[in-house]
Amino acid sequence: MTPEETLALWNQQLEVVRATMLRGGGKPGVASREVAAGMTGLQLMQAMLAGQLPYPHIADTLDFSLVEVDVGRAVFQGIPQVKHFNPMGGVHGGWYATLLDSALGCAVHTMMPAGRAYTTAELGVNIVRAATAKTGPLRAIGTVIHCGRQLATAEARIIGPDNKLYAHATTTCLVFDIPTPRESKTE
Repeated sequence: MTPEETLALWNQQLEVVRATMLRGGGKPGVASREVAAGMTGLQLMQAMLAGQLPYPHIADTLDFSLVEVDVGRAVFQGIPQVKHFNPMGGVHGGWYATLLDSALGCAVHTMMPAGRAYTTAELGVNIVRAATAKTGPLRAIGTVIHCGRQLATAEARIIGPDNKLYAHATTTCLVFDIPTPRESKTE
């Protein structure tokens, strides 16, 4: 597939996802702990894509969106904007890091059974190519390497439609039981 065909496919997929989310009532917010605890991670991510659960506010702030999830995999699409520039005129490293962390964390999240969650313990990011406001859409593709009872690891890459690599990252996540409301009150 040519870069132009890939870009057209990416943009079409993003439009479909956004339309589906809006039809389902999707808006930025936070899912309640009770709802999240009763779903597997994959179910939660699929419900977010369907607009049945809110998506995080950071997606609006940094102009990116979840576009695909599957077991052990999450894909986000983002467009670097001038508002994401650092004082020297380049895309701020935090934009890359947040896009990568989202793909990594959500890939891990798809592996969580109901009642289990994770948090990022370590994030390593390598930026290998500068993105600009003219770069256009980029995709962060996160995949799980290992998911155990206490730790999960994953890797992600940010690529352009031409398959050029812009950044890559790894993470280690701590995996834990979601405290029940009763447990939370006694802490």
